[in-house]
Amino acid sequence: MKYTQLGRTGLKVSRLVLGTMNFGPQTDEADSHAIMDAALASGINYFDTANVYGWGENKGRTEEIIGNWFAQGGERRDKVVLATKVYGNMAAEGDAWPNHDKLSAINIRRAVDASLKRLQTDYIDVYQFHHVDRRTPFEEIWQAIDVLVQQGKILYVGSSNFPGYKIAQANEIAARRGGTIGLVSEQCLYNLAERRAEMEVIPAAQEYGLGVIPWSPLHGGLLGGVIRKEAEGGRRAGGRAAESLANTAIRAQIQSYEDLLDKHGIEPGEAALAWLLTRPGVTGPIVGPRTAQQLDSALRAVELELSPELLSALDEIFPGPGPAPEAFAW
Repeated sequence: MKYTQLGRTGLKVSRLVLGTMNFGPQTDEADSHAIMDAALASGINYFDTANVYGWGENKGRTEEIIGNWFAQGGERRDKVVLATKVYGNMAAEGDAWPNHDKLSAINIRRAVDASLKRLQTDYIDVYQFHHVDRRTPFEEIWQAIDVLVQQGKILYVGSSNFPGYKIAQANEIAARRGGTIGLVSEQCLYNLAERRAEMEVIPAAQEYGLGVIPWSPLHGGLLGGVIRKEAEGGRRAGGRAAESLANTAIRAQIQSYEDLLDKHGIEPGEAALAWLLTRPGVTGPIVGPRTAQQLDSALRAVELELSPELLSALDEIFPGPGPAPEAFAW
């Protein structure tokens, strides 16, 4: 495994981030624990989750699965850089109550204590704002965070799904308050098929020293060889991938992508991950394996070297928006 610093911090993290969203809904606890053991054995030390994972009536279940894994000992907690998120309403369906969601000081306090209990740990390495809260000022948010840092409950703070201007606003207010390091990472939707983050989000992250953590690196399976799998009678595309393939232009684009990688003898999913690892500002993509085999495929991407010619060909198939402001100013 290869490692890098998380943004401008001294924290060393693996170039692949283990996403746990499938733990509970699609992968049972025993298999989830086996995947985490395999990830740790491979050198992946950065695990990402969220308080709402498990979804619906099972919100919080994913954190519980991770907590039970930590409880097995063997230095599991000490070896892991643990990231979780706050924003979503954790109340039972139909039982929502004011202040049970978003980023108010009262909800941040409630949410972090609940996550710590489920995760069976006394601190969170990277506590992430899952979405922008348009109603809560950053002065209030940072005051709440400062208390948690002083209490030793969290060490760093990151954002997720923030636009560039909110990254700037959050860190400028943090700087004015003093004593607060501000955001150190941003999780955003970013992959070969979805490159809009290059316009504003990634430049803002680089300017303010945030590590970029792309989520959905295969765009819901669209970049994982989906057309070939359909032809071979394998798992059919669903969700975002199925919606995209219904567009004939996008289907032709994905066919060109798969044909190109077939000529180079490279698995599409591994190429998509390897491409992200070449991108400026990217710390490492989140991989969310449902099975140990999917984890093995992701691990191969770390060692995969894409030639300049192949990178250029990928740019032709999936052209980015270009640098800002030139891409939209003229």
